[in-house]
Amino acid sequence: MVEMMMARLHEVMVILYAVSLVFYFIDYLNKDTIAHRSAFWILSIVYFLQTFFLVMYMFEKGRFPVLSLFEGIYFYAWLLITLSIILHLFYKVGHAVFFLNVIGFIFMTIHTFAPMQIEQSPIGEALISELLFIHITFAILSYAAFAMSFVFSVLYLLVYKILKKKKWSKQFNRLPSLQQTEVGMKASLYTGIPFLLVSLILGMQWAAVALEIWSFFDIKILGSFFLLAIYGSVLFLKRSGKLTGNDFAWANVFAFLFVIINFFLGSKLSDFHFWI
Repeated sequence: MVEMMMARLHEVMVILYAVSLVFYFIDYLNKDTIAHRSAFWILSIVYFLQTFFLVMYMFEKGRFPVLSLFEGIYFYAWLLITLSIILHLFYKVGHAVFFLNVIGFIFMTIHTFAPMQIEQSPIGEALISELLFIHITFAILSYAAFAMSFVFSVLYLLVYKILKKKKWSKQFNRLPSLQQTEVGMKASLYTGIPFLLVSLILGMQWAAVALEIWSFFDIKILGSFFLLAIYGSVLFLKRSGKLTGNDFAWANVFAFLFVIINFFLGSKLSDFHFWI
């Protein structure tokens, strides 16, 4: 019972850490005060839980937990969160905080779902199942966000066409403005990109733990990284001013076609993504 509760708390830490990353990503790109505060307070909860487990482990072992690779990974993840919180509070360098937490999240995931942890735990199979569940959930959430960007893109193109032709209708007043649709496109990308990144990190960790043989060059993995690169490029070009208006909307439309291809064709051609 205690073992199950501890495993669940570690899973909660991973999920909270992932949500914190999403908010930090939004703040990193958009200087959003609410996202900035939300990210910090969620990360503080993760830090409190990590510190609690670290202290408990020290009392249990009677020493500082750095004598094995497994222990060192946990301490390293804890140290990265400590540094990111210090930077957040005293130096206000959002770029460093965001990237430190990406690294910290990777190491926290490795520790929580490491093969050694799975083998030693009496609920090892449950941990693998939970990791797979979280991976799939974040992947689907990212696809949902990209679908929203597609919808807002289509609305943008529709409103732009109506305004250009100056042919009003009764339905026109029910349509959003160009500014609203553009904000919707950007907000969807701010959410979908970090969700997909988190999903990829968790998915590769699941493959390393659950599969005896797997390849990074699996069509589904490559397709997902390609998708991440496409949306990352679209957002980068938008923020650099090279994609504006119609071009930004069309870029989102074409990018979503790759989401559909990766979701269906990528899964069909994959060697181990049979569950999608």
